[in-house]
Amino acid sequence: MVKQILKAEVESLGGLQLKCSARGFEFLIDEPENVGGTNQAMNPLEALLCSLGACKMMVARFFYQPHKIQLKSMKVEILGEIDSDRLKGQPDIKVGFSKITTNYTIVAENTQEEIDDFIAFIERTCPVKDTIVNTPDMETNLSFEKYTVN
Repeated sequence: MVKQILKAEVESLGGLQLKCSARGFEFLIDEPENVGGTNQAMNPLEALLCSLGACKMMVARFFYQPHKIQLKSMKVEILGEIDSDRLKGQPDIKVGFSKITTNYTIVAENTQEEIDDFIAFIERTCPVKDTIVNTPDMETNLSFEKYTVN
């Protein structure tokens, strides 16, 4: 088995704005104004939903031809259900999503059964979904330097 390491870095730009970067590409993360952000970019949970939808779309784009799907157009909508009371410090409330729903819109010259089989293939082949459903081992490391004022 050949293992590959993907690397991403996140840097604070001040306030709640973050710069996310990987392989020379970057994008911003922010929060809405009602929670202290500047609303100039999506928040981390929205970015997670986008990553999940994008991964499912990439799997579809890589494999629609080998699966003989006559794809004309495709859209993936991802809905994440979360309890907003988590932000109010309510105890015993799940912090993350309690439900994630994927809605596919597909226009293709195929049968319903062929499309159903293709969607099942996407769902079992998507690496982001697999990472969410089958949580990886998590490791945390810290590099700390004490800041002193002279």
